[in-house]
Amino acid sequence: MIRRGFQVAARLGHHGALPGGPYILPRFSPASAFGSSMDSLVSRFCQEKTDLKNYTLPNASWCPDMLNLYHEFLEKTKADGWIRLPSFKSNRNHIQGLKLPLALTVTSDKSDCRIFTRCIETEGQGYEYVIFFHSSKKKSVCLFQPGPYLEGPPRVRFAHGGSLAAMIDETFSKTVYLAGEGLFTLNLSIRFKNLIRVGSLAVLNIDVEKIEDQKLYISCVAQSVDQQTVYAKASGTFLQLQLEEDSSQY
Repeated sequence: MIRRGFQVAARLGHHGALPGGPYILPRFSPASAFGSSMDSLVSRFCQEKTDLKNYTLPNASWCPDMLNLYHEFLEKTKADGWIRLPSFKSNRNHIQGLKLPLALTVTSDKSDCRIFTRCIETEGQGYEYVIFFHSSKKKSVCLFQPGPYLEGPPRVRFAHGGSLAAMIDETFSKTVYLAGEGLFTLNLSIRFKNLIRVGSLAVLNIDVEKIEDQKLYISCVAQSVDQQTVYAKASGTFLQLQLEEDSSQY
């Protein structure tokens, strides 16, 4: 049993700047509207036609539990309000047709930017996962199978706790973006309960608890398929930003 916790806090807004630059997050009036509808955000995030590799499609490394639950949720996308979120190499390939506030926009000459959880190309060796999102319930389920590159203590074949923390934060960020234009992690708190064996499946159940004062509050329970083992419980707070539509994309 592992019992440890950590808290990651980013002092944003008028308290500090984004890492790597002098940019201060804009402060919005409490009365300002967040104008992008959930349907609009989902349509921009889930591109229907693309030549990009979608890493959420099954491959030979997936364990039987992951394949079975994947197909179970895939059936739910047909009538039950669930959406399978695509996952490309970079977030730049996801958020289409929306512009960040000008103060946050930077010019980069790096062509190989990628999501941290997509940093390992070889199938089955790192982060194998797929996220399903329910728009009306504002919740997500992430199926996560850690590979051997994520091993923690040597020779015991369990995943490093940091890999689960990264997976929770990644699922949180996708959920709050679609649920209400949440973009930046303000607080992330995790209480680890049990180890996850490499190559097995962890199911992350995520719920948006509330949205108020330009913040989204979210929770997660990571557990085994049979729900008998809890791997971790987590909560987070995310900053809500009003995004601008870029009409030149259409």
